[in-house]
Amino acid sequence: MDLHSVRELWDVDSVWLNTAQYGIPPRAGAAALSDAVDVWRHGRDTPAAWGAAAETARERFATLVGAAPPDVTQGASVSQLLGPAGLAVPDGARVLAPEGEFTSNLYPWMAHADRGVEVVTAPLDKLADAVDERTWIVTFSLVQFATGEVAPVDEILAAARRHGALVCVDATQAAGWLPVDATRFDALVCACYKWLMAPRGLAFGYFSPRLRSLMRPVAAGPSAAQDPMASFSDPDMRLSRTGTRFDISPNWFAAVAAAVSIGVILDIGVQRIHAHNVALANRFLTALGRPEGNSAIVTVDAPGAGERLAAAGVRVAERAGRARASFHVYTTEDDVDRAVAALLGTA
Repeated sequence: MDLHSVRELWDVDSVWLNTAQYGIPPRAGAAALSDAVDVWRHGRDTPAAWGAAAETARERFATLVGAAPPDVTQGASVSQLLGPAGLAVPDGARVLAPEGEFTSNLYPWMAHADRGVEVVTAPLDKLADAVDERTWIVTFSLVQFATGEVAPVDEILAAARRHGALVCVDATQAAGWLPVDATRFDALVCACYKWLMAPRGLAFGYFSPRLRSLMRPVAAGPSAAQDPMASFSDPDMRLSRTGTRFDISPNWFAAVAAAVSIGVILDIGVQRIHAHNVALANRFLTALGRPEGNSAIVTVDAPGAGERLAAAGVRVAERAGRARASFHVYTTEDDVDRAVAALLGTA
């Protein structure tokens, strides 16, 4: 697929530099969702096609992160997926996280303070140095939501393995533009409404066999069973032996769109999207006289930056007192130049 023609797959009416808040669906994904809602509205069919789309979305997410589909858990949000993992933390154990970590990857661990579970933080660039024999699990975002900083994964993994600690990552701000191998970690969780361009309410997770053996499926329903369709009134609770034992009921409509959106990402290729996104982020940075980076998310610390961008029709977010810009596959060089002109007052 030619990246110069990729923008034609989307109907973006603004300069959307805000994928870190929510992604814009490709036209085909939005159409699939609209068709599903129309079927629902008129009662034309059973939900079988929506359930099939949920499995397609799972399979495509598994391909995206290098996991086997049965090892992928389907959920609704990062915090919901991490709930059973939080229950696995032993009494009195220590959880290590970066300073400024998004709370969906903090609260599921902090909720166990009454059992003596201690959540401690360290700067992201010092996180590997903070791992010690007291650390049960290290949990961090692959890309920080407020700054776009890409985590030093190799260093953290090496430190965790030296001390026998587990490793959990939140890939919400990474999967879809940053190449990811879920099997390097004990847990990888990802909400799909940002870089995977799905509606909110769908998330996927990978849990290693080691961590799965310690987790309790406290939200189990028929979707977590070995045979979901035969488990609507099964008192024996025969759960799946794979990652699907932690499934909750699928969000049909989010899954219908996600199956298409993730498919588009796979068709284009994450490596190509990564190169495109980072190149545009660096075009933005260098035009503002700043050094290049390695992320699709950058921030601008300048008085009134957010207001100037908004006035020029450029959509960004404000995080930690800075204007945060995020560049995805549908972003063009013209979009970047328009944002730069708004900031420099040359528009």
